[in-house]
This record gives sequence, structure tokens and C-alpha cells, in this order.
Amino acid sequence: ELLNRKWAWEEIQKLQKEKENMAGLVLDTKDLQVFKVTVNGQDAKFGFGQKHSFKGTPLEIAFPFELRRGQEAIVEISFESSPKSSALQWFTPEQTSGKKHPFLFSQCQAAHCRAILPCQDTPAVKLTYYAEVSVPKELVALMSAHRDGEMPDPEDSSRKIYRFSQNVPIPCYLIALVVGALESREIGPRTLVWAEKELVDKSAYEFAEAEAMLQTAEDLAGPYVWGQYDLLVLPPSFPYGGMENPCLTFVTPTLLAGDRSLSSVIAHEISHSWTGNLVTNKTWEHFWLNEGHTVYLERRIGGRLFGEQLRQFQALGGWRELQNTINTLGETNPITNLVPNLKEIDLDAAYSSVPYEKGFALLFHLEQLLGGPDVFIGFLKAYIQQFAYKSITTEDWKKFLYSYFKDKVDVLDKVDWNSWLHAPGMPPVKPIDLCTFNSADLKGMSSHQLIEFLALLLLEAPLPVSHVKRMQEVYNFNAITNSEIRFRWLRLCIQAKWEEAIPLALKMATDQGRMKFTRPLFRDLYSFDKSRDLAVKTFLEHRACMHPVTSMLVGKDLKQDQ
Repeated sequence: ELLNRKWAWEEIQKLQKEKENMAGLVLDTKDLQVFKVTVNGQDAKFGFGQKHSFKGTPLEIAFPFELRRGQEAIVEISFESSPKSSALQWFTPEQTSGKKHPFLFSQCQAAHCRAILPCQDTPAVKLTYYAEVSVPKELVALMSAHRDGEMPDPEDSSRKIYRFSQNVPIPCYLIALVVGALESREIGPRTLVWAEKELVDKSAYEFAEAEAMLQTAEDLAGPYVWGQYDLLVLPPSFPYGGMENPCLTFVTPTLLAGDRSLSSVIAHEISHSWTGNLVTNKTWEHFWLNEGHTVYLERRIGGRLFGEQLRQFQALGGWRELQNTINTLGETNPITNLVPNLKEIDLDAAYSSVPYEKGFALLFHLEQLLGGPDVFIGFLKAYIQQFAYKSITTEDWKKFLYSYFKDKVDVLDKVDWNSWLHAPGMPPVKPIDLCTFNSADLKGMSSHQLIEFLALLLLEAPLPVSHVKRMQEVYNFNAITNSEIRFRWLRLCIQAKWEEAIPLALKMATDQGRMKFTRPLFRDLYSFDKSRDLAVKTFLEHRACMHPVTSMLVGKDLKQDQ
């Protein structure tokens, strides 16, 4: 129901008890209304446990009979989501590109699926699903699953029903839905790109290399088991660069640079088809297993397609990004451990580049120790084959690493595992190849080099205003539309206290909602006394249009929320 911002569903869960008998079921929920529960057609008693500030409320179901070992049960739950669901963002027609129809998308990672439907909202549990979605007939529904056709809604002639099935087991955080006035373009034998009409052709051009990336990933990591690989370009408030929903990657429109220079995000999301979606972290403490391996595979794809120098250069940029994150969070902050303790910590607040880049740095270091890229990709492929369809911990990964390289145990034993995995701050070792880069002049720089040049400047003390003014005169950075370059340039300007850059930085912080850009820009604006009040005022004016997670975290950054 797109206009009243509710998701009304009937959910059917099929359970089979394999061990001891079972008298009930507890599911995660958050801001849901539950109307009725049946088990094998019989009414079941249900109630809610104690509400947690960010985890939600457990739904406690008492079975009308005891489920014995080997028996199956069909649990049907009639429920409705809340307009304030942390997993759903709703747009009025005026907030879309086409200005005619409302729009909805979901974002369940890390633990927001419970705000859509009752579930076991942990990556330790995987499931398959089938869904039917009824929407106004002028709109299109898509999910993280195969499209199984559409038909008129027999109960309402103004609506139609879309059918979906996901037959590969996935964790709940990969359940996804989008509804909007969407069109598609074919960009490969197994890939459509979806977007609103106003962006779909631009998106098709930008992501035309997807099939080449898919084929390269298959060569590196093994067969692609998901069938279809579609891309969906979302409205600007989408809080991440991309989200690896199976069969339908969600991406931010900030990737539409016009020259395919930001397509590494697509390589990253494609890589998740193996590392994250197929082999999954068992708990969020082990998130680096998802992201570190995915960054490693993403950069191997880039190296294969565009040259090893690009892979090395991107690795260097990742090291700088990690250094920036450690500087922001604090080098002794335990949240910068590769395997942090997340007990009673809001997963959204803990999100950073650490599992991505510290995880990659560990894998890159191991690659150098154990025989180079060709040897290590053999390990990665075997690792994926060993743990496909499972959820694992760092200890599982480490045991398999030692098993695979059983002839190099002496090398592995010299790795400072405690510092890498359980100590805060920067890694104990900087990979050798990252130490040899020397900055070149801007003339003739590629987009990737320009991004790295600005990132290096951000690591230094703030520049004088005269310097950034001169840089603008010579290089005209304000005219560049590449979002990664523009973001770093505007941060340099605000940190240099150049007042003329304030409206440009505020515009970028609010025109899109990718947290990678929005949060640092707002933090820099808040730190500048000439822009602090305007930053708060602008945020308060725009927060209603922001994704709930973005709104919450920026509110904390600007001291508006506790």
C-alpha cells in the first residue's frame, strides 16, 4: 500500500524439526503488527516479549501441538509493517525522477528484515522464499529473486500480481523489494538494468561492462549459481554505494559518472555473489569474511580486466581510506578490530570501512606471503567450494587456510594473528606493494589517480584557503561530476575553511543519501564554525526525505540525537 506506507502481508514458513521436539517458535520483529498465527491450519497463541531499543521485539509463538522429530509444520502469520519501518523508504511522486508515481525500496542489512516481516534475523540462518506482490498496475515490483511472471490481481482490477522465487538459500538480510515506475534495458545475456525512465538509458551505458565482470568473476571464483544478474538504480537517498541483493543488485545513482569510471562498485557487488551471498559470515562480528574477501575479488576482477597496476592502485586507495577511518574512529577504538565485540552495539552505528579494507589488507598480505596472486586465487576458489551455502566464522576460515596451505604452516605461524584480528587501529603490516607509489602531477591523471591524489591531501593538515582557491582556478574541480572526486574535493575545501564551498558541500550532502558521502560532509560542515548552524538547519529540513538509518546516524553526528 504505497500511499499509506504499510506493507500488509501473509507469511508462510515451513519448518522441519530434525532433533528434539519443539513446542514453539520465537521470531525477530520490529514495529510490526501481528494479527493472526496458525500452525498447520490450527490457531496458535502468540505474544510479544520485552522490547529492545534497537533490536526490536521477539514474537513468541506457542504451537497448538508438539512438533516431533522429523515432522514438518507450516506456520502462517498475518501481519503489517509500520510506516516508520527502518527497512523501508517510501517516496511521494514529487520525490521521484518522473514525479508521477510513488516509490518504495527496502534495505535489510544488517538486521532490519525484522522491520518488514517476522523472521530469524541472523546471517547464521539461511532460507529459500517464494513471494507474490500486489501493486498498482502502472508500477513494477522487483525482488531479490527470479521473476516468475505477472497476472491481474483477481481481487482488484486496478492492480497486478508479480511472482518471485529464490531457490538458493539466503540469509534474511538479502530479502529485498522495490516498487516503482521502473523500466529496463538489456545490457547482457543475463543482465537487465532497471531504473526510472529518466535514468534508464544513462544507467545502461554506465554499467555495460557487467557481463565482462561476471565472466571474469566466474573464472576467478567458480560458477555463478544465481541465474539472473540484474542491476537496479535507486533514488539518490539510497544510503550505500551498492547492496548485493541476489539476482538484483541495488546501486546508488552517484555511480552515474558518465564515463564508467566508478564501475568498481559493480565489480564489488558481483563479487558478493560468491563471498557474502554464497559463503556468509555467521555473525556480524565476522563481517570482514563477507567484505574483505569481496574487496579482494573485486580488485582481482579489475586487475584482470584493466591491468595489475589498477589493482595495486586501488589497493593503495583502500589503505588511505582505512587510515581515514581509523583517524575518525580513533586508533584505540575496539570497533576498529577486524573481529570486534558487537554485544549490545547497534550494527548500523558500527558500520565502517574497517571490515572492507583491513580485511582486504590481511588477504593481500597473505597473498604475498603464500606465493602470489595465482596461488592465492586457488585458495579463494577452494574456500568458496568448501563453504558454499553455509555461514561461517573467522575460526572456520583460518582452519581451512591452514589446511589448504598445509605445506606452508611455518609461514602462517609467523603471522601476528592476534594483532590482525583482535587489535584496534591500523594493521600490523603494510603490504609491500603499497609502499612504492609516488604521486604524479595532475596533468593526464585518470579518475582513479585523481581520487587518490585528493585522498592523500585529506590525510595532511588542512590546506590554506589560498591553496584551494588556486586549485579551483587551475583545475576547475567544481565542474567535475564524478561523485568520488567531487566528494573529496569538497571535503578539502570545507576543511580549508573556504566559505564559498559551503553551499556546494551542503548540496552534495543532501542531493544524494549515500552515507559514504553524506556523513563525512555533514561532519566537516559541523566542525567549521561558519557552517555549523547552517549544517544543522539544512539537515533538519531534509531529514524527512532521508533513509531512516542515514537520518539516525547524521543526527548523532550533528548532536541532534542521543
